[in-house]
Amino acid sequence: MTITLFTGTLLLIIAIGAPIAYALIVTGAALMWQMGLFDGQIIAQNLLNAVDSFPMIAIPLFILAGEVMNAGGLSRRIIALAQALVGHRRGGLGYVVIFAGVLLSSLSGSALADAASLSALLLPMMVAAGHSKERAGGLIASASIIGPIIPPSIGFIVFGVATNLSISRLFLAGIAPGIMIALALAVAWYFVARSEDVTPQPRANWADVGRTFANSLWALMLPVIIIVGLRFGIVTPTEAAGVAAAYSLCVAMFVYRELTFDDLIDLVFRAGKTAAGVMFLVAAAAIPAWMITIADIPGQVIALVEPLMEHPKLLVFALMVLIIIVGTAMDLTPTILLLGPILVPVVDAAGVDPIYFGVLFMINCAIGLITPPVGTVLNVVCAVGKMDYETLVKGTLPFFLAEIIILFLLVLFPELVTVPASWISH
Repeated sequence: MTITLFTGTLLLIIAIGAPIAYALIVTGAALMWQMGLFDGQIIAQNLLNAVDSFPMIAIPLFILAGEVMNAGGLSRRIIALAQALVGHRRGGLGYVVIFAGVLLSSLSGSALADAASLSALLLPMMVAAGHSKERAGGLIASASIIGPIIPPSIGFIVFGVATNLSISRLFLAGIAPGIMIALALAVAWYFVARSEDVTPQPRANWADVGRTFANSLWALMLPVIIIVGLRFGIVTPTEAAGVAAAYSLCVAMFVYRELTFDDLIDLVFRAGKTAAGVMFLVAAAAIPAWMITIADIPGQVIALVEPLMEHPKLLVFALMVLIIIVGTAMDLTPTILLLGPILVPVVDAAGVDPIYFGVLFMINCAIGLITPPVGTVLNVVCAVGKMDYETLVKGTLPFFLAEIIILFLLVLFPELVTVPASWISH
């Protein structure tokens, strides 16, 4: 009865077009009413307590850092370095997209920020070079979703807070899978590019590569600082976010000098609007999350999937299919906030490492960003690149397939996640 009320209310409110945050609040209130616990004060307390959290401070700071990197020239220099290194190969601009996507993901932690940067800078170049616009846009969208997987990841911060898992361990465990996805995209692009008659760009000489590297060195130091700081326990994820915001501001304003104090006002306002939307979602999700615990919904789910509990890989496979289905209709953050607190206790009871499951969960949610009909990243690429939505969806298909293959390889071989994570963590 509780699970039926939970899912039914949520789907009904979403179906009538209400924003996800309000749907979450109403769903939580419906559960409270059904259990005889309805109290307006409890709703208010949960809303406030959810965001009154030290780890949650990392979200607005990383969002601010991402805005600064885009406006202050850090992202552009990263892309220029990628172009100098691999732009001369056949289909080289595609490899530039993938390489830059990995580097940008280690700076911003946001798929939307990466999609906006890559679309604005590289999509016109790829089209001018003769690449199909739909394939170029599809590759850019698919490479952008590495952002929530490689640290620093805003998604992992939300997941860690929602499920009480170590954010630092989630960060470090996401590095190897993120690189695997990038390699899978490179393989897919190799076969796509073979069918296109595009003249490669001239090879950059070593002097140009050296100058480009030196020019991007300040930007490249940021992911090194964050990962080394997390690995050796020098900073917490929240402190790493503060370092990222302060470092990117200093570099953009005083080293590259592409960001002025007047620009900073608009930039902080944009970052604040984005962060407010994310934080309101987190606050709204606290109400159904509290009721999920009170109603023991994880226990009810465990009872439903009991036949799979003795087969962990089959259980994880089934849950991945469930998340894929949910991801077609729901954005990354709501999916994390709704399913994370329910599914982590289930896999933990089945003997599956919650950190490993968290990485798979995040990859799945990231793939949802390029899955219609919602596909938030698809909308960003369409808006920036002035593309038709249906055309872009077709362009993502070979890369979407490559990412799905990697996801299910990780389900079949958990060691692909757990072994590299143990190497990095020790």
